[in-house]
Amino acid sequence: MNKVLLSIHVLAAIVLIGPVTVAASLFPRYVRAKEPGVLRALHRISSGYAVAGLAVPVFGIALGAQMGVLGDAWLVISMALTAIAALLLALVIVPAQRRTLAAVERDEQPGGPNLGMITGIFGLLWAVVVVLMIVRPGSTTGV
Repeated sequence: MNKVLLSIHVLAAIVLIGPVTVAASLFPRYVRAKEPGVLRALHRISSGYAVAGLAVPVFGIALGAQMGVLGDAWLVISMALTAIAALLLALVIVPAQRRTLAAVERDEQPGGPNLGMITGIFGLLWAVVVVLMIVRPGSTTGV
């Protein structure tokens, strides 16, 4: 069962979290280029994959429970960083994309938060989570 849960968790992370991270990080570039069609597509990816990406922590928590490691520090930190990344996406990035897209479509200067910086932090959070998942401090795998 662990292998099935791990496979689903990793595949979901690659297929769902990867695209939303790339779409969010590309969005500021296309704001500067004033390309509303591309911005609409990137925003749709960011918001749609954000919802689907909830599968990643769901299967991750199921796997952690199955393995009996839910209380391990590396996993608690990973879950906290995942929650921060999810909140950043849902409460800052996606709404800012929506407002920025509307401003670009009206041919106005977009305001609001620095999406380049915020999406950089978002990507960094995921990078730290991936490293924690691979390194797993205290792991007995010998890797």
